[in-house]
Amino acid sequence: MKLIIMGPPGAGKGTQAERLVKELNITHISTGDMFRAAIKEGTEMGKKAKEYMDKGQLVPDEVVVGMVKDRLLQPDCEKGFLLDGFPRTAAQADALSKTLNEMGIELDGVINIEVPREKLMARLTGRRVCKSCGGSYHVIFNAPKRSGICDSCSGELYQRSDDNEETVSNRLDVYEAQTQPLIEYYSELGVFLNINGDQNIDIVLKDVLEVLKQ
Repeated sequence: MKLIIMGPPGAGKGTQAERLVKELNITHISTGDMFRAAIKEGTEMGKKAKEYMDKGQLVPDEVVVGMVKDRLLQPDCEKGFLLDGFPRTAAQADALSKTLNEMGIELDGVINIEVPREKLMARLTGRRVCKSCGGSYHVIFNAPKRSGICDSCSGELYQRSDDNEETVSNRLDVYEAQTQPLIEYYSELGVFLNINGDQNIDIVLKDVLEVLKQ
């Protein structure tokens, strides 16, 4: 299976990616990990990426696609892969499609974990962190025994600045604006698979596997 996985912040994409690669016995390619590995190993594309990053500039699409190509040529990808975190724009998707065509690779599906915005807001703004020990809680899904107090060390729990409603709302706005053209792009290719992420994680995984069988 050759797959891409997408999903907004808070949709549980990371959890599903981890479980999918085990279930399907394929290689998980996280673009963040891929970047770090290419730079550490000093590959040609890794060196190019580092030049831009050292200047505080965005790494151009052609360099990122080149890194993805290098990664897909490695032996562990022969059995299949799950690409996570790329592409992020329609231009990147188009560049990736051209590269995959050149390599003779056909995508089996682009999985999109979809969760209603209000549920994402609740998931992302509900996180609380202990000031003393760094323990993590959630006001809905993993609430402390006493409100605002850490179970482990009795430290004070607080909401991180990037978990407040305005910041989270902005993150979701950016994601939606970036992703809509991707949804249209892969829908036209006939490989876009929408999955209801507002369910138990086991059911989400089951739904993904069933859609892939079809």
